[in-house]
Amino acid sequence: MKKYDYKSRNPQGKSVTGTVDAETESEAIEELRRRGLTVTSIGKGGTGKKKSKFKVSFSGFGSTEISFFKPRVSRKDLVPVVRQLATMFQSGIPLVEALEVIEEQAENETMKSVIGDVAAELRQGKDFSNALGRHGKIFDDIFVNMVRAGEVSGQLDHVLDRLATHMEESEELKGEIKSAMTYPVVSLFIILFISCGMLVFVLPMFKTMFDGLDQEMPKLTVFMMVLSDVVSSKWFLVAAGIGGMFAAYKAAVRTSKGIYVRDWVLLRIPVFGPLIQKTALSRFSGTFATLIRSGVPILGALEIVGSTIGNVHYARAIQEAAESVRQGESLGIPLARSKQFPAMVTRMISIGERSGSLEQLLEKVSQFYDREVRATVKQLTSLIEPFLICIMGAVVGSMVIAMFLPLLGMIGNMGK
Repeated sequence: MKKYDYKSRNPQGKSVTGTVDAETESEAIEELRRRGLTVTSIGKGGTGKKKSKFKVSFSGFGSTEISFFKPRVSRKDLVPVVRQLATMFQSGIPLVEALEVIEEQAENETMKSVIGDVAAELRQGKDFSNALGRHGKIFDDIFVNMVRAGEVSGQLDHVLDRLATHMEESEELKGEIKSAMTYPVVSLFIILFISCGMLVFVLPMFKTMFDGLDQEMPKLTVFMMVLSDVVSSKWFLVAAGIGGMFAAYKAAVRTSKGIYVRDWVLLRIPVFGPLIQKTALSRFSGTFATLIRSGVPILGALEIVGSTIGNVHYARAIQEAAESVRQGESLGIPLARSKQFPAMVTRMISIGERSGSLEQLLEKVSQFYDREVRATVKQLTSLIEPFLICIMGAVVGSMVIAMFLPLLGMIGNMGK
């Protein structure tokens, strides 16, 4: 099979570009016509001038060609699209027509191209879930599997609405956490900027004066002067050291052992560790409940949740629980055995399994931990401000004391 790059127009007159697999150019044109496209130009992939060297094709996007200059599609961009699709589909608008409306309104060029490709796949009679699965960089496993379950059960309208609600709630919680973390991150950069400014511009002025004093410098002053000299005259070594540590960290977290250690440390950081744990539990229970309610089998749901929870320790616990469930054990027992899940969560799951209301109880757990996360974030916000003020006072105060200690010693010697 050869690849052919093409430019065409859909029945609405919109320009569509991409790549198609075929044995000959004639077969490629025939395939595009079956998709409802009118071909305006076509050529072999990787030859000619039609393909820019600044473009790259990702196999996960099917026939869509992604340019380095095209904007990426973030989760935040996807949420309103899913809500619009769910609303129109529930209102009785056919799925293809709803996708065409969204394609026309989309401002993100990559999203527009992907939606157009999905609509073209549906016109050929392919399943919606399979069409979405060809764009795995945008539509994750949760999205595709929920849509597939909705197609099988005949409740795609309800599943889309549930999926949109789940994504909206997840993004809202993520936005609150990011907003709360913005202040401390900006404050730390300000502290670093002030400290570097004093080390580079202020302390060297005092060093010239201290060199003329015939007295022994305090240890704090000597330390600050050495630090000032390193930062101002050997900044490239400092930059190389920071860059080396960052590169070593990135290399470490590419290994399974490095990821294991990183996630272990994150869960045990004072103050922030409990927040990470509550966020993971909220994500687990909320996503698991949504998948089960949408008709995804429990083992498939556990596999998806384990791969998207974001922490290797919780992921391993879920994978082991899935294996135990496959062997006939109740889900609550292996989760309790892992020690990663609180007793409240495992007991609620056990009760839900016995009563047949697992998804309802998981939603209650998710709501509980959502509230816990929000409360923890508010507490952190109120605690971080005085903590950062103390750090700034300690850093700047140490430099000021280091500058004035020799002067105070000189004044004391003059009085003797």
